[in-house]
Amino acid sequence: MGKTALIVGVSGQDGAFLAKLLIDKGYSVFGTSRDAQTSSFQNLKRLGIRDLVATVSTSPGDFYSVLCTLDRVKPDEVYNLSGQSSVGFSFEQPMETFTSVAIANLVWLEALRFIGGKIKYYYAGSSECFGHSDIPSTEETRFNPRSPYAVAKAAAFWQVANYRESYNLYASSGILFNHESPLRPERFVTQKIVRTACRIASGSNEVLQLGNIEVTRDWGWAPEYVDAMWRILQADSPGDYVVATGYACTLRDFVDYVFLALDLDWKRHVQINPGLMRPSDISVSRGCADKAARDLDWRALYTAPHVAKMLVQAEIERLASERTSE
Repeated sequence: MGKTALIVGVSGQDGAFLAKLLIDKGYSVFGTSRDAQTSSFQNLKRLGIRDLVATVSTSPGDFYSVLCTLDRVKPDEVYNLSGQSSVGFSFEQPMETFTSVAIANLVWLEALRFIGGKIKYYYAGSSECFGHSDIPSTEETRFNPRSPYAVAKAAAFWQVANYRESYNLYASSGILFNHESPLRPERFVTQKIVRTACRIASGSNEVLQLGNIEVTRDWGWAPEYVDAMWRILQADSPGDYVVATGYACTLRDFVDYVFLALDLDWKRHVQINPGLMRPSDISVSRGCADKAARDLDWRALYTAPHVAKMLVQAEIERLASERTSE
């Protein structure tokens, strides 16, 4: 019999791509939602796997709910990808962010300790924990969180490390740098750029409003990053891994890549809006995934220029499909 995986946060970008990857590998896949009966699971539908994922109603911050889910599913592997995921929104809702990220993670860890056994646990960490770094960040780089989101993610990371060392749990963290796909909602800046640019290319007169375009980020391709998640739980022993491309560019460059793919000059269509600036931001974020390459045989194939072109192509195809169905 194949393995059973439980994906906490299966409805998001990473959860959907991970579900597809695991199904292709022969796993029985379960996914959680606060209310599985009313959730649309739109991303699973877009990938054509909705009927292949069994969904379970679970409240991630409720110990009894989590215990019941673990008892029902009896997973070999748990992937915790849930929680408030917007850095910008975390400045507006810091308590909600910490509760959904750090407290919920602690509940899962404590439930796994309570149950015992050999369930492997993956936690989705974040490069935001590193803060600004002029050199590529590794697993040894000191954390310097600059947002409520990053603070919550840093707390969750150290919880995982503590439970691994103190209670001998197989608990690992993937410290993922930015990774994108067509499944991202438009509130993420990359999709905002791509969708607006495609509308402009189709004749819209709108202006793309952006904040600080001088920030530098390491952008990767989400389907590759979920493969790293799976590899992390296949290692002989648990640990923490940076998952990144190693290539970074400014948001200005990313905008240029997108508009060039549509034969447009971005300077004619973009306006800087000071109101979109964050209270605190990271100037440079770049990762070094040498440990993942060495221990997991994982390397990113796609970097920001590829990602921008693939996102544009996917959006063009989506718009064409919508026109055809009208």
